Amino acid sequence: MAWKVALTVLFSLALLFSPSQSAVFSVDLGSESLKVAVVNLKPGQSPISIAINEMSKRKSPALVSFHDGHRLLGEEAAGLAARYPHKVYSQTRDLLGKPHASAQRILNSMYLPFKTKENFRGDMSFVVDDGNENDSVYSPEELVAMVLGYAANLAEFHSKIPIKDAVIAVPPYMGQAERKGLLVAAQLAGINVLSLINEHSGAALQYGIDKDFSNETRHVIFYDMGATSTYAALVYFSSYKGKEYGKSVSVNQFQVKDVRWNAELGGLHMELRLVEYFADQFNAQVGGGIDVRKFPKAMAKLKKQVKRTKEILSANTAAPISVESLHDDVDFRSTITREKFEELCEDIWEKSLLPVKEVLEHSGLSLEQIYAVELIGGATRVPKLQAKLQEFLGRKELDRHLDADEAIVLGAALHAANLSDGIKLNRKLGMVDGSLYGFVVELSGPELLQDESSRQLLVPRMKKVPSKMFRSINHNKDFEVSLAYESEHLLPPGATTPEIARYQISGLTDASEKYSSRNLSSPIKASIHFSLSRSGILSLDKADAVIEITEWVEVPKKNLTVENSTISSNVSAESAAGNSSEGNNESIQTDIGNSNTSNTSAEEQASAEPATEKKLKKRTFRVPLKITEKITGLGMSLSQDFLTEAKKKLQVLDQKDTDRKRTAELKNNLEGYIYSTKEKIETLENFEKVSTSEERQSFIEKLDQVQDWLYTDGEDANAAEFQERLDQLKAVGDPIFLRLKELTARPAAVEHARKYIDELKQIVEEWKAKKPWLPQERVDEVIESSEKLKNWLGEKEDEQKKTSGFSKPAFTSEEVYLKVLDLQNKVASINRISKPKVQKPEKNETESNEQNPDDSNSTSTENSSSSDSSADSSEGANQETVTEQPEGHDEL
Repeated sequence: MAWKVALTVLFSLALLFSPSQSAVFSVDLGSESLKVAVVNLKPGQSPISIAINEMSKRKSPALVSFHDGHRLLGEEAAGLAARYPHKVYSQTRDLLGKPHASAQRILNSMYLPFKTKENFRGDMSFVVDDGNENDSVYSPEELVAMVLGYAANLAEFHSKIPIKDAVIAVPPYMGQAERKGLLVAAQLAGINVLSLINEHSGAALQYGIDKDFSNETRHVIFYDMGATSTYAALVYFSSYKGKEYGKSVSVNQFQVKDVRWNAELGGLHMELRLVEYFADQFNAQVGGGIDVRKFPKAMAKLKKQVKRTKEILSANTAAPISVESLHDDVDFRSTITREKFEELCEDIWEKSLLPVKEVLEHSGLSLEQIYAVELIGGATRVPKLQAKLQEFLGRKELDRHLDADEAIVLGAALHAANLSDGIKLNRKLGMVDGSLYGFVVELSGPELLQDESSRQLLVPRMKKVPSKMFRSINHNKDFEVSLAYESEHLLPPGATTPEIARYQISGLTDASEKYSSRNLSSPIKASIHFSLSRSGILSLDKADAVIEITEWVEVPKKNLTVENSTISSNVSAESAAGNSSEGNNESIQTDIGNSNTSNTSAEEQASAEPATEKKLKKRTFRVPLKITEKITGLGMSLSQDFLTEAKKKLQVLDQKDTDRKRTAELKNNLEGYIYSTKEKIETLENFEKVSTSEERQSFIEKLDQVQDWLYTDGEDANAAEFQERLDQLKAVGDPIFLRLKELTARPAAVEHARKYIDELKQIVEEWKAKKPWLPQERVDEVIESSEKLKNWLGEKEDEQKKTSGFSKPAFTSEEVYLKVLDLQNKVASINRISKPKVQKPEKNETESNEQNPDDSNSTSTENSSSSDSSADSSEGANQETVTEQPEGHDEL
């Protein structure tokens, strides 16, 4: 098949890295959580691994919070969700590219009490109390950028090197506005997106990377139910023959055949059924017409406990729920059986089968032709869902060979490694994914008839990505180009219009007027170039005016006489080159002379005639046309001013986060130093041997003073103040702790040094017995250094005996170890001296000549041969010159 040739995606479990430090990462960005995988060349680590967060978890909440003037991300934000639901922003990915009304409907259905407003593009903005004098306004792109920045920090912390290149996994139903918005968010976060990848392709990569399809083909359905959406993707695995190092090899590949989805069906919708059920129970319990749904804080508490209850029901037939002070200091407790839960979600089970049914129906395949149905996504752990799938598929067991949570992000990491310049993969797996939406192009303008020809299918559904398209029209006036989804019945979630972009193409009218007076050989055309990127984004790349003109032009006139004479001179020169005698060489020169004379006369004859002639020729001019974006609303691109301002806002927040974390770290360090020091003073017996009672009392008072400050005025102190007080305490404590350490460390170091001095005597004796070639001066130097160290130790020990335990030590263990190390280095240097080689006696010249009487003759013969060879070479060179002269004349 033709598409096989275009497969260039390479993947591997065994990675080969370039010498430079290279790392890339991938992000599986979900509605509620995110996973990060890193591809790194660090020795001792798995090439591809999951980056854990600050709580050592492999999955992190995709949350942003603003509280007490601070921005919190991930786990920190999750800790505030139940207490401050209006300050913890979730579902931000699903709000990208959505009209305000659609986005608000999503928030209302999930009881999310965010303060929002409609912005200039018609989508949603969030009004946030972030500690500034006035409330700040953030777009969905800015909030998603914060989440992606958090993911990038996890990747960098995991890899221990700066890392910016990434691949981001997205659900297949994401439309143009959502994908563009996600790329803008990544740009604001400082991430270089190598590509977006559809989630099913990431899972297919992870599935196929370690399998061999050279002897079989497989149709595999990847069924994914996440927090807010469900899809089924049909993927065909096979292989093709390729060449590698001149040998024929089998290369595995997969092609995405079809994907069907329900973007409003997921595990979160099951939880909402439980939320409604328990909310009704609580309302009945408290009575008085109270509806707990009207109180965001109460609903946040209830949702948090419902999530745990649902997880318990996956492993048990019944589960309790308990929420203290759900509302107005009233506690709520209840239980629910799995049977009741399944009854509440009865319609969900039927809807969950539709994506699989639609994929099979449109593919024409039967269930028997499906090799496997792989389950991914957290919601596929629900027993009832698995039972319904088993019943429909007629299988006793479902396929769960992939990690439901991590398969997508690991596959995306393979894709990132392939796209990276610094990482090479040596196992091949071809990947062909397609556009999940069809697109049409429509042209409008003066004298353009609005008929079937003006609206054309540009990108059929499932067309391979990336791709380039081209359209050409006969037209001579400026016009407009509109890009839209193919079907109004298949639009991305929340989209209200099929149009995605509109452009004004200008400059065609001016070009037509400029060239209209010329002799046009065909009507003026406009050529329009489109591309469908690897990320699935359709764009208009360029437009040209194509003008073809027929006109008379002067060209050099061909002269047959000159050509004939040139041919004859070539023949004579070639025949002459075939002879090797001197006489023949002379005849060659004569022939050349005649040939030159003949050509000269031919040229004189030709000069009397005209040198050029006129011919009718077709010329094509391409004039670049100006492209101006005209669409308004969600399809319009964000201005550079907006992006610059947004990036500044995020950089300020990032710096505040850094300062806050640094301050918290130094505060913890100061607090830890105070507590640990007090404990040592109270518990360590030797502490009295290295400090006076007055010194200890003074130190304890300073510790108490700083501790009091820490919990009063120090509550709002900055990092510099914490560091200053820690330094003040260490200035008093460090000398005492040094003396305390040296009580045991110094004698151990001295013992180690004396032991090595004794060992060195044996080493020197072995040198004398087994290595007599060692330079004596080097050996003497080592012996002398050993004696110096021995004398130094004696002197310092005597000095230390006279020194009080409350004073600075006469010497430290570190000094001893450094002197021993210096001596060991000298010994090692001598040990590396190898035994000198015994040289063989050299033969004198007389003996050499007597043994080789023929050498001079052979040399003479060689020289003679060399001279002959040079002579032959010279003759050959002359012959080549003679032979080439007619060829040069022919070119003239």
